[in-house]
Amino acid sequence: MNKLNHIAFIMDGNGRWGLKKKKNRNYGHLEGVKTVKKIVEASVFFKIPVISFYVFSSENWKRPKEEINYLFNLIKMYFKKEISNIIKNKVQVNIIGRTRTLPVNLKKILTSVVKKTKKNKKIIVNLAINYGSKNEIIDSIKKLNTNSKKITEKNINDNLYLNHSFPDILVRTGGQKRLSNFMLWQLAYAEIFFLDKLWPDFSKNDLNKIVNKFHKIKRNFGGI
Repeated sequence: MNKLNHIAFIMDGNGRWGLKKKKNRNYGHLEGVKTVKKIVEASVFFKIPVISFYVFSSENWKRPKEEINYLFNLIKMYFKKEISNIIKNKVQVNIIGRTRTLPVNLKKILTSVVKKTKKNKKIIVNLAINYGSKNEIIDSIKKLNTNSKKITEKNINDNLYLNHSFPDILVRTGGQKRLSNFMLWQLAYAEIFFLDKLWPDFSKNDLNKIVNKFHKIKRNFGGI
């Protein structure tokens, strides 16, 4: 049986879900946050050590300013409301991406959450915010050049935003079958599951089915 250490999620379909419910895209984002919380709890139940969520991509700046502001406010309000529960449940939160260009008030909250949860060990939750995999690889190589190190696979690995525990599984909801510039380096040998379900409809039972399928897959990693 395959050992499962890390699942990454592309949470596609929040906006479409909101419109489908005869409301707006922001309503879908709000429900999507509730699904994130449920999946974190389910991952603890299934004893998955690390999970990653694609929250806001480097390409998402192309969206309407009103939607971007709502997303950032949603993140801020969530952590203000839930930080005590996050600490109580021993969840470690990490942020990956070019965070230096985020709004100052959002960056301040994220920095505080990372600091307050860094000793928690029950589960690690990586949030990719202002994240783009191509930027990550470029930034890694820039670090190597700055430090006069050779460009090798190991050295690039060591200088990525996420440089340990690469995902075993990628789950993308929403019906699209693409990676959308998410962890292109880290997902080289991940098992990929594309679901038609929109993210707010993704459930613990869906996660359980994926985990069970993963355990039965023969993984060769280039071998036979």
